[in-house]
Amino acid sequence: MSNEQILARLQELFGADTFSDVEEPYGMLTATVSRDKIHEIIDVLHGEEQLQLNFLTTMCGMHWPDKVGQELGMVYQLHSLVNNIRLRLKIFFPIQDPVVPTLTDVYATANWMEREAYDFYGVIFTGHPNLIRILNVEDMDYHPLRKEYPLEDGTREDKTDLFFGR
Repeated sequence: MSNEQILARLQELFGADTFSDVEEPYGMLTATVSRDKIHEIIDVLHGEEQLQLNFLTTMCGMHWPDKVGQELGMVYQLHSLVNNIRLRLKIFFPIQDPVVPTLTDVYATANWMEREAYDFYGVIFTGHPNLIRILNVEDMDYHPLRKEYPLEDGTREDKTDLFFGR
């Protein structure tokens, strides 16, 4: 099944205006959808007979501090083992409103992936059965994968251009 056929089926199921920024990096069909439709779309695709996208390969967070109003995002990669097709869906939302519906009612594997996105990016999944940190300590008051701090300490004197070719 080609990416054109997959996109045609998606547009048939959900409407052509549901998907934006459609592209094919490295041959994988990728589209952006709205946050309020992501649960419905993935739920339908999980049980859809023709595409059979019934395996959630990856769900991870993103932080783009320069995209005002869309600083945080989630990526969902679905896979059909039967048809050997993959689909990547993205959603973006403001950092002040990091709330996304949970997919634990559709995919059991979403449980830990959502906990990881919460832990590292601060994305809150409504309806998640146990949304607590998974790798970091509970009393951490920040989310380490957000790009909210400088990568280097500008006051360090032991790192000069002379030694590091800068």
